[in-house]
Amino acid sequence: MDHIDVPAEQVVPMETIVEGVQGLRITFVNVFSIRHASGGWTLVDAGVPMSESAIRSWAKREFHEGPRAIVLTHGHFDHVSAARGLAEEWNVPIYAHELEFPYLTGQKEYPAPNSGAGGGLMSLLSPIYPRKPLDLGDRLRPLTELEGWEIVHTPGHTPGHVSLFRPSDRTLLAGDAFCTTKPESFFEAAVAQQPELHGPPSYFTSDWEAARRSLQRLAELHPSVVAPGHGKPLSGPAVAPGLAQLALHFNEIAVPENRKVGAVS
Repeated sequence: MDHIDVPAEQVVPMETIVEGVQGLRITFVNVFSIRHASGGWTLVDAGVPMSESAIRSWAKREFHEGPRAIVLTHGHFDHVSAARGLAEEWNVPIYAHELEFPYLTGQKEYPAPNSGAGGGLMSLLSPIYPRKPLDLGDRLRPLTELEGWEIVHTPGHTPGHVSLFRPSDRTLLAGDAFCTTKPESFFEAAVAQQPELHGPPSYFTSDWEAARRSLQRLAELHPSVVAPGHGKPLSGPAVAPGLAQLALHFNEIAVPENRKVGAVS
């Protein structure tokens, strides 16, 4: 068993995931928008290199204005690359968990990827992915609150990884805490995109025990809608039980075989 199956009918479109939440897929990664009851919207994550134009065009088409802010689930290159340029253009702050600050202020780089984790093209290419610290300058702020949403610290994939949970309808923006497509084969999976629950991308996950605890914490929220950084959003009665099963079998499903030594069963 390397994943949890989810019924195909649970897949929901990116255009309108749930009221007030939309998504945009750029190559193999998703960015999201959150509309606020008090007005305006927030961009969640900022895509891969050279995605600035796509995000800008999407924002103009859907909202006719820039967001209040940009929120980052974490600092990996495929989630932050357009952040600085967009923040400068829109004149908005960028928010992230303080434990991500060393990787977003030019001080520290992420650990080297595990290129042998799980096979697949993404794993094989991982040594050439950018991992040097990005400097977001004085745009960067600590993420402490977000209107209508709970900020859930979900370390493991990175130290300061966060997920966003809206209690009013149990919507979860999961970042890379888990995926709904095989994370080591994003390019291959992009063709079929079968609805499956997988753990976080293993080639860049730095602490598997923390990642397991974070997944367990998210499962205990019993979300009815999940929208991860990689893969399609899911909605419906099968989502929460599927996430609970992923948490229960996390070590078996998520932890790559070459890193199981010392994993907690």
